[in-house]
Formats: sequence, structure tokens, C-alpha cells
Amino acid sequence: MRIHHQRSRYIYDLFYKREAISRKLYDYCLKRGYADGNLIAKWKKQGFEKLCCLQCIQPRDTNYGTTCICRVPKAKLEEGRTVECVHCGCRGCASSD
Repeated sequence: MRIHHQRSRYIYDLFYKREAISRKLYDYCLKRGYADGNLIAKWKKQGFEKLCCLQCIQPRDTNYGTTCICRVPKAKLEEGRTVECVHCGCRGCASSD
């Protein structure tokens, strides 16, 4: 899961941040599955810039019908509490951190 995230983030950075690859190469990477187009689409939206995976924002996959614990800002958690996502192992992907 982490390798998938890193590969998608790398392609996202190359195309949107550094503008180092062409649109044709970007589309090829998405079509061949080298990057996750849905995850990249979320990264472009405000509040989801650091999203680790799409499962963490699916309310049906949690016990209380909310997002995953890794989406909670660290400032709102108990002091010294270590958080880890059960889906992907993320330790915090809230955009306000």
C-alpha cells in the first residue's frame, strides 16, 4: 500500500508540481496502473493534499461511520498517543498537520 502511494505521489509531483512530464506520459502511467487516478484527483482538492489512501475516507469501512483515525489532526488527539491506520498503516494524513 505504501509503495502504491509513493509511486502515485511521485507521478503526481512530476506532472502537477514540477511539470517534468508530458500529459501523454501522465495519461499512460494512469492507464497502465502505475499511479492511482482517483487518489491523485483527491490530492488536487483542498483538505486532501496528504491523503494516504481512498479507504481512509470511506465512512462505510469504519465502526462509527466516520473517516479513519489517521485523518484526525494530531493537535486534536491525546498527548503522546500513537495513531496507526488499520487499512494502510498510515500514522497521520490530516492536511492541517
